[in-house]
Amino acid sequence: MNLEGKKVVVVGMALSGEAAVKLLLTKGAQVGAVDEKKTGDILGVQIQPQTDAAFVDADLAVVSPGVPADTAVLQHAREHGTQIIGDVELASWFLQGDMIGITGSNGKTTTTALIGHILRESGIPCQVGGNIGGTAPAAMVETSKPGQWNVMELSSFQLETTETLHAHVGIALNVTDNHLDRHYTLANYAAAKGKLFANQQPGDYAILNADNIHTVGFARLTRATKLWFSGTKSVPEGAWLKDGRIVLNGEPLLPTGEIPLKGRHNYENVMAAAIAAHLAGASLTAIAAAVRTFPGVEHRLELVRTLAGVAYYNDSKATSVDATMKAIDAFPGGLWIILGGKDKNSDYSVLREPLRAKAHAALLIGTATPKIAAKLDGAVPLIDAGTLDAAVQRAAREAQPGDTVLLAPACASFDQFQSFEHRGQVFKQLVSHLEERSS
Repeated sequence: MNLEGKKVVVVGMALSGEAAVKLLLTKGAQVGAVDEKKTGDILGVQIQPQTDAAFVDADLAVVSPGVPADTAVLQHAREHGTQIIGDVELASWFLQGDMIGITGSNGKTTTTALIGHILRESGIPCQVGGNIGGTAPAAMVETSKPGQWNVMELSSFQLETTETLHAHVGIALNVTDNHLDRHYTLANYAAAKGKLFANQQPGDYAILNADNIHTVGFARLTRATKLWFSGTKSVPEGAWLKDGRIVLNGEPLLPTGEIPLKGRHNYENVMAAAIAAHLAGASLTAIAAAVRTFPGVEHRLELVRTLAGVAYYNDSKATSVDATMKAIDAFPGGLWIILGGKDKNSDYSVLREPLRAKAHAALLIGTATPKIAAKLDGAVPLIDAGTLDAAVQRAAREAQPGDTVLLAPACASFDQFQSFEHRGQVFKQLVSHLEERSS
């Protein structure tokens, strides 16, 4: 793709936007930068307000994932002939090496990190990035090379603005209600996820969850070879559970008891990662060995500490109701669960029975508190804590040895925190100071 002399506007100056500006400058584009809040400059490019004037005569606009693609200024730019793409699409034009793309409502980061871990442990060249923290898609271009795998976590926000993105291996872990404040309907959200498979060809591979209606539907979108994984049944080709063991293409891989990740949903993540790593050249023996040594991912069912017989788990990445249900399912009971934050137009009523069965109480924080309280009323004792600090203090006073305090909010973090990572870090700090405060 020749961008020499083209006028390109990058929208949103967070990590991905800065990386896009840098890449575009190396390609000879005339780069503009816009942001609703930031001012100053990026790599010598002056940041402009996000107004129609910034897009006049623009050939291309590159939208950061945090910026809705249907904002008024972008709609206006489209109408005047500006092509609108996202940071992943831009990066894909210049990436060298094949891509393993991972999407889904839950488990993307864990599965992406696990694939990278297996490939590195197997001596297979790879780099990991995308929606996973720290490495924006455009930043991967400079370090990409032929024969090296690009393992990329891909969100619906990134995929909805793709056009020619091609994943040699595409993975759909699951699709459940999430981000309906952005996509409006589950159908729109699923369609964005499905774009990962739109440009696959014979010789490519689509790895799909056989137990999820939406991912099963993705099989119709792709010309790739379909491989399946399932936690409930055997599949024609792929991975499944049999007698407490993961089986890959009919061969035993490893017992679930040897998987260090907590929760049944993580068995599915391991199955999907194993299929992808095997396609990339990893042996079954190497895959099993790497899974056993995988340390997990921060903010995903992360054990912070055990204090006075009470375990404290950080699952701040549980920003959807389905993710919270999976977190609850990972524990036998005795939960003091912290819920709340910024609502994403979610239905919290489905948490009633899981919480009734396993929770002593739910401690509610953030702006979603009234809605969550209304949906859970009568199912479980509710404590209106207001803040994360107050919730941790109350749970620490009430919990008994053998109980678990679980942060699994089922909400976005942006009412009280900068990100789910920020929320998780604050939780960990609060928990680390409990003993000090009680002494």
